[in-house]
Amino acid sequence: MITRRARLRWPLALLALVAACTSGGPLTTDGSGVVVPGGCEEVPIATSPEKFTLFTSLAETFNATETEFEGECAVITVYRASSGAAARMLAEGWPEDGSAGPLPVIWSPAASTWGAIVNERLAARGEAPIANDFQRVMITPLVLGMPRPMAEALGWPETDVGWADVLQLASDPEGWGALGHPEWGDFRLGKTNPNFSTSGLAATAATYYAGTGKTSGLTISDLDDPEVLEFVRGVEAATVHYGDTTLTFLDNMYRADQEGRGLTYASAVAVEEVSIIAYNRGDPADTGTPGPPPRVPLVAIYPVEGTLFSDNPAYILDAPWVTDVARQAATAFRSFVIDDAANQQRVLEFGFRPGNPSVAIGDPINSANGLNPNKPDTELAVPDPEVLTALLDSWEENRKTARVIMLFDVSGSMADLAGGGDTKLALAKQAVLSGLDNFKPDDEIGLWIFSTNLDGDNDYIEVIPPAPLEDIRPQLEESINGLVADGGTGLYDSTRAAVQAVRDGFDQTKINAVLLLTDGMCDDNPPGCELDPLLGFLGSNERDVVRVFPVAYGEDASVEELTAIANASAARLYQATNPLTIEAVFQQVISNF
Repeated sequence: MITRRARLRWPLALLALVAACTSGGPLTTDGSGVVVPGGCEEVPIATSPEKFTLFTSLAETFNATETEFEGECAVITVYRASSGAAARMLAEGWPEDGSAGPLPVIWSPAASTWGAIVNERLAARGEAPIANDFQRVMITPLVLGMPRPMAEALGWPETDVGWADVLQLASDPEGWGALGHPEWGDFRLGKTNPNFSTSGLAATAATYYAGTGKTSGLTISDLDDPEVLEFVRGVEAATVHYGDTTLTFLDNMYRADQEGRGLTYASAVAVEEVSIIAYNRGDPADTGTPGPPPRVPLVAIYPVEGTLFSDNPAYILDAPWVTDVARQAATAFRSFVIDDAANQQRVLEFGFRPGNPSVAIGDPINSANGLNPNKPDTELAVPDPEVLTALLDSWEENRKTARVIMLFDVSGSMADLAGGGDTKLALAKQAVLSGLDNFKPDDEIGLWIFSTNLDGDNDYIEVIPPAPLEDIRPQLEESINGLVADGGTGLYDSTRAAVQAVRDGFDQTKINAVLLLTDGMCDDNPPGCELDPLLGFLGSNERDVVRVFPVAYGEDASVEELTAIANASAARLYQATNPLTIEAVFQQVISNF
C-alpha cells in the first residue's frame, strides 16, 4: 500500500510584477515601478511564468478600455507565481510579507491538476474548496521532445511512439545500439519533479495511465498494482535527473547542441508542446531574444497511449478575499481573453493552442517546427483529486534512487551573521537537516566538508561516505549539527575530489551527483584554484556523468564560476544570495533527486 511521507516543500521565492494601467489620481507602486491608480480596487492575477508576458499585455489592453464595475474602479494586475508554489500557498497560507504578491482573485496555473490538488488539501483540513470556477485560456499538450534523428530511428513521423517504447529502449542493455546507433549510448529521459513542475506532474500521471492501459478513471488501486509500479519504475529508471523546471534540460540540451554534442545529453525530455517552438527558434528560455537555431532540432512525440494537456485555466477563486466588484472585473477579463478571437490569435502567436475551440489552430504549430496540429489522438482525463495526491506519494516511493555527496563549505566566512542573529552556517545547517525529509530512505547520501588544509594538504574531509539515509540518518544529523566554520575556501580541488569519489562508486541505476554549497570563491593557491582544469575534468566523461548542483550562498559566492561548474557537468546553479532564503532554495536543489 502507498504510505504517506514528507512532502517536498515547494519554493516560495516568487517575483511580484504588475501590469501597467494609466489613470489619474494618487498612485501606489510595487517594486518594479508599475503604477496602480489610487481609489481603484486591485484585481490580481497569479499566473504561471510562461504566460506572464501575454497576460501582462492583455491586461494592459483590457484596463485601457474597461475599469468600471458596479460604478467602482477595478484594475487587473499580473504577478508571476509558479504553479506548484502557488498551489502550496493557496492550500497552506499565502505569505503576508508580500513576497508572492497580493492574494490572487484570478489564478492561472499551467494546468487544472493544480486546482484539484489545492481543493484536495483544503478538504483534508475540513476547509471548503476555492479552485472551482475555471475556463481554459489556452492549451498545450505534454509531449516528448526528441532530437529529430532519434525520433526518426523510432519510426517518427509514420509510426506512433509512446511510453512503452521508452520503457523498452530504456531497459535494453544495448541502449540505442538496439536500433543501430550505439554511438548514442543509453536512452536518457529528462523529466521534472511532479511536486514542482506541471510537465512533471502530467508526465507522471501519463506514465501511470500507460501502465494501466486506461485513458480515464485512474484509481488509487491502480497505483498499488505491482504491474503498474513495475512499468513506472522502468520509465523512471531512464531519468537523467529530476528538477523543478524543464528549462534545466532544454538549456543543457541547447548548450550541448551548440558544442556539436546535441545527441549526448538526453534522448527525450517531457515538455509542453510550446517549449518545442521556443527551443527550435534558439530560445529555450523563451526570453524573446533567440540565439542560433539548434543544429539538431527537436520534434514532438505525442505518446500513443494518450497525454494530458496543460490547459492553463483561469480560476476565479471562491475565496473570502474576493469581493463582488473583483469577481465582476475578473469575469469580464476572462471573457475578454477567451471569447475575443483576436486575443486568442495572440495566444497562438505565443505558441499555445487557443482555449476557445472555435479558433482554428495555426502557425507556429506546424510540421516545420516538428509539431502536428492534429495530434494527440487521445487526451487523458485528469485524475480525481485524491488520486492525484496519492499519485505524488506513489511517485516519491518509486522514483529513481539518488546517490549524492553533499559537499559543504565550512570556511571562516560561514561564521558571518546572516540575519535574525543566526550565522550563515547555522541557517545552512537548518536547511540541510530539513531537506533530509525529502530524500527517500534508500537514497544514498554522503557528507563531505571543505575549507583549507583540513586533512594535511587536502582541503576536504569525507565525514560520512554515501550510504542509505535510513541507515545513517542519526549519524548524519549529528555530524551536520557539529560543523564549525574556519579557514579559507578550497573550492576547486574539493569539488574535483568529491566528483571523483562519486565516479569511483558510480551506479548506473541511480542519479549520481554532488550537491555543492559554498558562500565564496576559491582562495587556495594554484593549482588548486585553476578553474579550466576542473571544467575539463567535469566534462570528460559523457557516459557516467556525475552532475554538480552548486548553491551560491550569500552575496560573496562566485556565481559566474559556479555557473561554469554546473554547465560543465550538465546540471544547474541555484542561488541563495540572501542567506535567509537558503531553506527554500535547498528544497529546489533536492527536487533533482
